[in-house]
Amino acid sequence: MGQIILASASPRRRELLEQIGISFEICPAKGEEIITKTLPDEVVSELSAQKAREVAAMLKQYGKQHKDLMTPQDIMVLGADTVVSVDNQILGKPKDEADAVRMLSLLSGRSHEVYTGVTLVLMSKSGKVGEHTFFEKTAVTMRKMSEKEIERYIATGEPMDKAGAYGIQGKCAIYIDKIEGDYNNVVGLPVAAIYRELKGLGIDWYLW
Repeated sequence: MGQIILASASPRRRELLEQIGISFEICPAKGEEIITKTLPDEVVSELSAQKAREVAAMLKQYGKQHKDLMTPQDIMVLGADTVVSVDNQILGKPKDEADAVRMLSLLSGRSHEVYTGVTLVLMSKSGKVGEHTFFEKTAVTMRKMSEKEIERYIATGEPMDKAGAYGIQGKCAIYIDKIEGDYNNVVGLPVAAIYRELKGLGIDWYLW
């Protein structure tokens, strides 16, 4: 059996992997995010690749320096990044409460898209390295929120660490009218799409 590494500290991504019975370790990427793209699908793909590559490089270096401690094995590093897009604007995590108000006001009463980019860096115990990147898109329609409702929701603190300043799986659920696409993608990790992509590569997640 190989090892699966989640290059993210997101509790939501961790919970989704646990939900489907995947065994994994957490090693969050800590490097600065560098964005050179403008389209949301390209941005999330770029950032997920940065995260996965950073952690893969760190593991590879550690393995070289501590050969006496390491048992050769296949390693899969999973990097992910999620953004919300509306009016050609990309919304990441809010900087502060005022920014959260701005984002929720933009999303209120209309539809938007949620993009999650996923990069899988595959390192064999023989030293070969491969990489696969893709993205998933989900359309979300949010009910009209009053200023009071926005303020009350922000006061819960929930929006502050989430792309677009809301959590579909949390207290904001009462403001979601409908979604088109993968719900888990909006939460932060499209596990069905990852399974599908790995299967297309001839890899069984549960036998890695």
